[in-house]
Amino acid sequence: MSLRFAVPIAFVAVIVFFSVASPAFLTYGNLSSLLFNNFVLLGLVAIGMTFAVAGGGIDLSVGTALDFSSLAFIVLLNTGHSAALAVFGALVAALAAGLFNAVLIGGLRLPPFLATLGTLFIGTSVQQLLSGGGQPIYLVPGVHLTLASTRISGVALPIWIVAAIATAYGLVLARGRFGRAVIAVGEQANVAYYSGVPARRVVALTYLASALAAAVAGIVVSSTVSAYVPMSGNAFLLNAIGATFIGTTLARTSRPNVAGTLLGVLFLNVVANGLLLIGWNFYWQQVATGVLIFAVLAVSFVSRRPA
Repeated sequence: MSLRFAVPIAFVAVIVFFSVASPAFLTYGNLSSLLFNNFVLLGLVAIGMTFAVAGGGIDLSVGTALDFSSLAFIVLLNTGHSAALAVFGALVAALAAGLFNAVLIGGLRLPPFLATLGTLFIGTSVQQLLSGGGQPIYLVPGVHLTLASTRISGVALPIWIVAAIATAYGLVLARGRFGRAVIAVGEQANVAYYSGVPARRVVALTYLASALAAAVAGIVVSSTVSAYVPMSGNAFLLNAIGATFIGTTLARTSRPNVAGTLLGVLFLNVVANGLLLIGWNFYWQQVATGVLIFAVLAVSFVSRRPA
């Protein structure tokens, strides 16, 4: 049996284990909380990360884009602007971080790790300056948001949003002309360049795509907690990276793909949720997550080695 199926098999085994270890694991309340509170936000951030990794880079500033989106969304609502304008402002704020990365990486040709790390540090400082040293900004009384509570066909609206973003990004990456260019640049940038692919432009657009997905996550989280919490987006960074690389093990070509990334997101969330239910503290949960990611990547490496 191909090692490519090791992750789905492990995922099923983990579900069975936690179902037996904790009677609360398969309850409706726990599963709905797992999907709505954990899967939605990390899923959106990880989808954007998938584009950055597929293009041969990495985006350490996805949390900054999420936070900029959340900040703009709450501030615009608090100053009496419409929800539509607040959404537009949130998207623009997050895309500003993405554009900054695009200029540094696609224009100035800085290494993606260093460029996005710099954006992360700058974004953290900007948030501290704009929020009085890192104080949350709460939605003013009288402003009500219904995004988190709205349901369509019995399914929460944020779930539909993730499905729409995942479908759009997945189709573009797997079948679109731009997606093929992203993969080409990510695998062999020089060959893609000499083949006529506008490599620098493609790379720049991957960071805008990453920021856009994070922007949507910022709007969703603000609508859920009715507040902007400075630097909260950084909590999604490491798991987004882990989910993206777990997803590569599900593809025959070991390429980043949206479907695999979402399974990686679900896998990490199920493990964290299950460990919490059986009484493991937060620090051991982090250890388990790190071991899981290491094991998955080891399996991927072994599966790609020539016989």
